[in-house]
Amino acid sequence: MSDLLTRLTEATDAMSRPPAPRWSGRVLRYDGLIAECAGFHASPGTRCRVETEDGAEVTGEIVGFANGRNLLFLNQPGARVTADCAVHRLPGGHDVAMGPQLLGRVLDADGVPLDNLPPPDCAETRPLAGREINPLARQPVDRPLDVGVRLINAALTVGCGQRVGIIAGSGVGKSVLIEMMTRYTEADVVVVGLIGERAREVGDFVGKVMTGPTRDKTCVVAVPADRSPLLRLRAAHRATAVAEYFRDQGKQVMLIMDSLTRVAHARREVGLALGEQPTARGYPPSVISMIPGLIERAGPGLPGEGSITAFYTILADGDDTVNDPVVDTARAILDGHFVLSRKQAQMGIYPAIDLPQSVSRVMKDITDKPHDRAAARLRRMIATYMENRDMMLMGAYTQGQDATLDEAVALWPRIEAFIRQEIDAPATLAESIVALDTLTGGSA
Repeated sequence: MSDLLTRLTEATDAMSRPPAPRWSGRVLRYDGLIAECAGFHASPGTRCRVETEDGAEVTGEIVGFANGRNLLFLNQPGARVTADCAVHRLPGGHDVAMGPQLLGRVLDADGVPLDNLPPPDCAETRPLAGREINPLARQPVDRPLDVGVRLINAALTVGCGQRVGIIAGSGVGKSVLIEMMTRYTEADVVVVGLIGERAREVGDFVGKVMTGPTRDKTCVVAVPADRSPLLRLRAAHRATAVAEYFRDQGKQVMLIMDSLTRVAHARREVGLALGEQPTARGYPPSVISMIPGLIERAGPGLPGEGSITAFYTILADGDDTVNDPVVDTARAILDGHFVLSRKQAQMGIYPAIDLPQSVSRVMKDITDKPHDRAAARLRRMIATYMENRDMMLMGAYTQGQDATLDEAVALWPRIEAFIRQEIDAPATLAESIVALDTLTGGSA
């Protein structure tokens, strides 16, 4: 009798428990980008494996739900997927492995090595999407960072934990500028996210940067332009997560993401495939909300932690730095921006930073007043000269009409020499300030 009661109790308990989650399912519909599948539990961000008609296996990521089905965005568009193909959930979609073994390595969006070395053996994990930090608990940005570029150090001084955009059209030297900062910035760790770049540029950048002492403190996460938009998005989040991990260890980290625009393009592809309505220049609302979420993960950490000084390159379509939605959204949330000028590049002045259009919003907090006044004077002279350059070339200006312009014309050869900097000639912060004082006569 007692055995019967026991069996009845066990049967009742089993009926009251929810069914165990399933980790596999079947494809019900496929349109070349997104597969609808059902039969298993998964949240957005979960990675899956699909068995295709030709026996090959493709991977994808859950991006949403519709009519009780999972929406799976495949990483290999056009794969030979048929109805009823098996779909299997993969582990590790929301967390990524972390450890000091990542330094000196080049990885893809999934953490797979691209440098022909064994996978890094990391014992810790961190959430791919990061963690929220109380803004009132963050440390202040209160000390300068030496980036090794004279004009930036002197007139656009960057602080530890600042987030800066490098805004430029194509072909004006932004890759060379970030290569200089990667090699010469005084940081404990450098994390570089190469998102959506040409494969040739990825190989060229890695070959130049991952050498000597720079290699031992650098981690590169690279996904070329021909990869799935979801892999490009995942690479941006992975690079940021790596930077967060080292910040938590008390390190001063420099994060370079090249480029934020390609990350936005990837998010646009996914959003449009999911049926979002395009707004300005075809960008759906999810792009505008993604940019602040990604940028705000950088910056200073909590007391006892380090900081992430982040540089995001932003491609201005057609050199339009005013009406581009990505430029406008990023500029509103960043702590400063450097605009690269095509006119200066055509004049052979590199780095082609347009000082009058550029700003460092924390410079006044981390420099003394004489330094700030000297930088303002240099900015004024460059702006005056560039505004009147065409008029002077036509012979429409007579010396003596404008004292500021006369001074700018007299000092222009020295100003141009001050701005110019070879890629293999770093300039320290102290040297840059001395050169600025010598050029402008101090704060007078």
